[in-house]
Amino acid sequence: MRRQNDSSVVEFILLGFSHLPELQAHLFRAFLVIYLMTLTGNAIIVTVIFLDQSLHIPMYQFLQNLSVVEASFSTAIMPEMLVVLTSTKATISFGGCFAQMYFILLFGGTECFLLGAMAYDRFAAICHPLSYPVIMNKRVFMKLLICSWISGIMVATVQTTWVFSFPFCGPSKINHISCETPAVLELVCADTFLFEIYAFTGTILIVMVPFLLILLSYTWILFAILKMPSSTGRQKAFSTCASHLTSVTLFYGTACMTYLQPKSRYSPDTKKLMSLAYSLLTPLLNPLIYSLRNKEMKKAVVKLWERKVALHTM
Repeated sequence: MRRQNDSSVVEFILLGFSHLPELQAHLFRAFLVIYLMTLTGNAIIVTVIFLDQSLHIPMYQFLQNLSVVEASFSTAIMPEMLVVLTSTKATISFGGCFAQMYFILLFGGTECFLLGAMAYDRFAAICHPLSYPVIMNKRVFMKLLICSWISGIMVATVQTTWVFSFPFCGPSKINHISCETPAVLELVCADTFLFEIYAFTGTILIVMVPFLLILLSYTWILFAILKMPSSTGRQKAFSTCASHLTSVTLFYGTACMTYLQPKSRYSPDTKKLMSLAYSLLTPLLNPLIYSLRNKEMKKAVVKLWERKVALHTM
């Protein structure tokens, strides 16, 4: 049956996990705890790096920006998802849906490029330690950082504007946890072939290229690690690289599966789980992976805590 064409949509209905009413209360509590942990972990990283002058080097400034992106990315999705889990009929305005998609793409795209820049930074530091200060000077760092953010803004602006220029079909029910591009695109009643070509090409350039550069960087890093004389140093470096690659693969892998084919045939529940992987787990895991396994970060946290305790006991 042909769907009703309604290009003057004023709001959408987010279905989320409404088909699992018995689980919604449990999901709400779990997602709320994860979201608060994500905000706390990333806020600690941003604060510690800002306050400790010894951490004002490219490696930690990249990490600081990543934490801002992770917290913002999670905030673009999680509050609305928590509202959906507590509502019998969760609606989001046309403008609200546009804004949510824009910020998901902005922070998601920025993270793709930022993770690539961080991998290049680690490659330069481990494989070329003597020339690292020249390779990753302040000017190069700023260029990589600005390019990451500008790329994210460009991706978000082009894709969101294009999607919302299409006419939509009723009923305006989005069978997803948020206004992500593939879910909203299912409501479009126009030919989206050109957009799907753009989405495929864009995903290759924005997601696959940085991911392949990361894999290449870590391949060279692993070769450098194998040349280390100390077995303890090798074991520690392998452990760190493995945890970084696990996080990166989770983020890029699920993002590729979602965006390479915007109108894919995955079931709605599968799409929701993939979305949760990069919107819920990655922002939570990255502070743990990039910071708790880092000796300098742990020292900085302890130092700041001791300073705070000393001020209170004076």
